[in-house]
Amino acid sequence: MNFSKITNDLFIGTTPSSADYDGLRDLGVQLVINMRFERMPYYDPHPTPMERLWLPTFDSPLIWIPVRSLMRGARAALDVIQKGGKVYTHCAHGIHRGVTMGACILIAQGHDPLAAMDLIKEKRPQADPYAFYIRPRILKFASEWL
Repeated sequence: MNFSKITNDLFIGTTPSSADYDGLRDLGVQLVINMRFERMPYYDPHPTPMERLWLPTFDSPLIWIPVRSLMRGARAALDVIQKGGKVYTHCAHGIHRGVTMGACILIAQGHDPLAAMDLIKEKRPQADPYAFYIRPRILKFASEWL
């Protein structure tokens, strides 16, 4: 599993396998947000499985990530973070969809949208929050977040 610590309560990376959940648990992660359309979350074999939220989206300039999915994920993340937990967002490669969700979580926490994108890029160099079809989704979320 390839991931980056963005803040003390947010990690962004690739798809965790069932075996990776214990490592995430050791980091304090209590919620995993899966942004992959093509792969539902792996089973967590732990006696008390980690909370997983599946928001199936495409990584395509032709099918944009729905803002309602980003809102749902940000609300779920804030709930966990406010209770002292940590959140892991992912997609296949941790470059677009998981990054979009991570930026939206930061915005929901009060970060400026451009500062959120810059922070993610700094902490996860392979991330591309500036992609021509990703950046507008992040900015749209910011304009609609209440």
